[in-house]
Amino acid sequence: MIVNPILPGFNPDPSICRVEDDYYIATSTFEWYPGVQIHHSRDLVNWALVKRPLDRASQLDMRGNPDSCGIWAPCLSHAGDLFWLVYTDVKRYDGNFKDTHNYIVTAPSIEGPWSDPTYVNSSGFDPSLYHGDDGRKWFLNMVWNHRSDSIGGNPRHPAFDGILCQEYNAEAGKLVGPVTNIYRGSAHGLVEGPHIHKRNGWYYLTMAEGGTGYDHAVTMARSRNILGPYDLHPETHIITSKDAPEAVLQRAGHGQIVDTPDGQYYHTHLCSRPIPGTRRSPLGRETAIQKCIWRDDDWLYLANGEPVPAVDVPGPSESASPGLPSAVRRRFDGKSLPPEFQWLRTPHHERIFSLTGSALRFHARESIGSWFEQALVARRQEHFHFRAETKVTFDPVSYQQAAGLTHYYNRHKFHFLGVTWHETWGKALTILSCPGDWPDGRLEFPLSEPVRVPAHSSIGLAVEVEDAALQFFWRTGTSDWQPVGPVLDASVISDEGGRGEHGSFTGAFAGMVAFDTSGSAITADFSYFDYLPGRT
Repeated sequence: MIVNPILPGFNPDPSICRVEDDYYIATSTFEWYPGVQIHHSRDLVNWALVKRPLDRASQLDMRGNPDSCGIWAPCLSHAGDLFWLVYTDVKRYDGNFKDTHNYIVTAPSIEGPWSDPTYVNSSGFDPSLYHGDDGRKWFLNMVWNHRSDSIGGNPRHPAFDGILCQEYNAEAGKLVGPVTNIYRGSAHGLVEGPHIHKRNGWYYLTMAEGGTGYDHAVTMARSRNILGPYDLHPETHIITSKDAPEAVLQRAGHGQIVDTPDGQYYHTHLCSRPIPGTRRSPLGRETAIQKCIWRDDDWLYLANGEPVPAVDVPGPSESASPGLPSAVRRRFDGKSLPPEFQWLRTPHHERIFSLTGSALRFHARESIGSWFEQALVARRQEHFHFRAETKVTFDPVSYQQAAGLTHYYNRHKFHFLGVTWHETWGKALTILSCPGDWPDGRLEFPLSEPVRVPAHSSIGLAVEVEDAALQFFWRTGTSDWQPVGPVLDASVISDEGGRGEHGSFTGAFAGMVAFDTSGSAITADFSYFDYLPGRT
């Protein structure tokens, strides 16, 4: 059986393609660097991260991009012995404008080398590329109409002005011919994320609708001509949880069709799993997949007989079984960052961290809330219960300097246990908490006074999260772990925390951070990072 989500933690907007017996899923990474996650599988059950292709300045530079901007909804495809990746770099979120720049990169294999980008247009976000069986290529994109009251964080229908289709000339590297608005969306509205699949002479257009919150859905329409007109699916939505508040997988929508070598059909989709009793999803929007069937009417339906997505889904093979969660223990004694880690925005990682052979060395830069250059390296939270541990060697000389462990979402949603300096106590522990104060990002300081720690010694730091409860710990050497500070609200480190539904689109991370707002770029060495999962 397939157990959903197949990509737990922050892995939204799944675009899937198959090349012979290999399946690949590309997901959004927003402001996290390198851009786009690509996972690989041969059975649709077990998946492994194999590449983040946008890994250099010529492809992607997100310094200054606001929270939840950056890489939205990539589309991965394969044609003509090349992989094709379409992506959007969103430069603005709030207000009437979006500033969405769309690019294409190619590679002979998933591992690369991936080309420098070809700019396509900026008319909207979440584009895709369809490779016709006649050799022509078509670029599909939603179009954003700024002449409306669609304000960021509370989207309304008028700004989502339909799906555009235009031919793409790959040799010239540009769009050619007329632009056609092929579909304006269903009455549900907020149409985006188009993908085309051709079968039996029909062009099937699947789209995301309803916004990426609890009304999200996958809508389908079809036409005999790629440019339309398109007729709506008899049930409108083929995947949605909007009318099933009891479903485990909520916010289901935005995905793509894939077929297996033996003719079975599946459809990916994003989803979230809110903490029971809340509407907060700390693991962000995750990737799931559903088995589908074609009925006699030549329309696609979920095999379970309803649009509500299932957790357990029959896989294409009886031999596969999902792996069990296991501890991930990283010692920073190599020459490269372990694959699960990312950082924020900048293509010039050498300015914020380096590997010494025995530690991950941070070069402390701007504040933990910066949109430009902050030394923060983290991995996704993939379980509702987890523990993370690290050890830092750090000797600050100013309260403007701190290094430590964070449970992080964005500049206005994080908790941070750090080693710093205090005028009275000298080297000390502090907790900085920003529990969803949007838009100002004002801090709270949960410790009534700093906790003094030994000078010139390495400090162990840990965090335990159980659903909505977070507790920090510290120690020196191999002594027992001691709790520090009160139990904090972990649920705010979620998509819906702070600003609320539709306000942010990534997920919770656990990681290491160092800042030095004096500008002296003090260093901090982290020797290891352990991630110990509990309940998924």
